[in-house]
Amino acid sequence: MKARTFIDFRSILVAAFVFAVSASSSLVADSTFTNLTEPNQIRTFHDVTDRIRCICIPSIPIKSCSFNNCTVSAKLKLFIENRIRAGEDADTIVNKMVHGFGPEVVTDPIVAKFIENGNQGMAQSIVVGFGPDILAKPDSTWIDLSIAAAGALGVLLMYLYLKRRTAPKAAIATEVDGDSSFHRYISEIEEKQK
Repeated sequence: MKARTFIDFRSILVAAFVFAVSASSSLVADSTFTNLTEPNQIRTFHDVTDRIRCICIPSIPIKSCSFNNCTVSAKLKLFIENRIRAGEDADTIVNKMVHGFGPEVVTDPIVAKFIENGNQGMAQSIVVGFGPDILAKPDSTWIDLSIAAAGALGVLLMYLYLKRRTAPKAAIATEVDGDSSFHRYISEIEEKQK
């Protein structure tokens, strides 16, 4: 029984460790997919998406914001691709994200789709600019550290819980084994006396 509990505990620790590592690495990893094919355009895309924050999760750059996390940011990445195809460089795109692309940008298919779907706020922000709040913060280390600390705390709490839960069972098993030895000893003495 004790060996099985140890294996279960070790399995839980391994699973918790794998989960913590995969969760923290997904925040750090570049999850950006682009339809661009030219190397210069891809570099520009990565530069821009590293400097602009995710719309739904402001603590990470849009580069690390996946389609599952935020569909608006995914569409904004397509808009950035369109700007790169139009010949704009990274600094120009980032500057226009802050200060606005102007009214002529409503012909862009992504902006037109925002307007068609009733997302006037996003379309308006692209036209007049998001302001400096759209810029990604330079360092998200504290977020990664807090996730790692929460994972470590979770593993520690699981360890303490399982240790506490299995300790009484082990003590009871020892007592039962001791009791049965004692009963056998008494039985042997009684048989000798007969």
